[in-house]
Amino acid sequence: MEVSATVAALRAEGLVKRFGARRALAGVTLEVAAGTALGLVGANGAGKTTFIKCALDLCAADDGHVEIFGVDARNAAARARLAYVPERFVPPYYLLGREFLAMTLELAGAEFDAGRARELALELELEPQALERPVRQLSKGMTQKLGLAACFLRETSLYVLDEPMSGLDPAGRVAVKSALARLQRAGRTLFFTSHVLADVEELCPTIAVLDRGELRFRGPPAELCRRFGEDDLERAFLACIRSHADASAAPAICA
Repeated sequence: MEVSATVAALRAEGLVKRFGARRALAGVTLEVAAGTALGLVGANGAGKTTFIKCALDLCAADDGHVEIFGVDARNAAARARLAYVPERFVPPYYLLGREFLAMTLELAGAEFDAGRARELALELELEPQALERPVRQLSKGMTQKLGLAACFLRETSLYVLDEPMSGLDPAGRVAVKSALARLQRAGRTLFFTSHVLADVEELCPTIAVLDRGELRFRGPPAELCRRFGEDDLERAFLACIRSHADASAAPAICA
């Protein structure tokens, strides 16, 4: 599936979301270029999951506009070219693994290929026998791999993954990163969140730092390190969000 280089895979402008008096997103503007990988990072509660849900029209934004490949995200057609795995992935517990994969592909209008499913399970370090077991018998890590398998089985333009490494052991993390790198080499667009900055640095030429609902940085990981005089991305990330925390606290200290 070819993607026009002139149209962003995802573009959010001025996205605002409030939960009562708390503003979870404070006018976030972010673009994910087609055919590349962008990692969205931030501390717990920064607004990463809220941003994804609003961007995919799974949660109504209070203000702002989102387009997916140039189509208004509120239009169901906008989601025809993406696959998504949420942070809290809970498939129907009574289905066999392969039944869940087949159902997911059928809902997406794609055909289930048992041989391809087995190959992908092996690639993700998921024993093919797990596909013959009910979901309720799978561990957290195995369930996560099942969700990723359902996502990757569908060949599409944009993959949106909220904490894709959640619950994975070291072998699983390596396997998933290899699969993501393969998709990136194939020209697919990757947009994912992660608390593991080393994974983001390894896979993404561009990162975005979200802090308390505001976008603090977007650019290459090396540029974030350079801007804050750090050799390590984690230290640069902490310096970034702490510098804004110190700035916001300064008026209160002086008052």
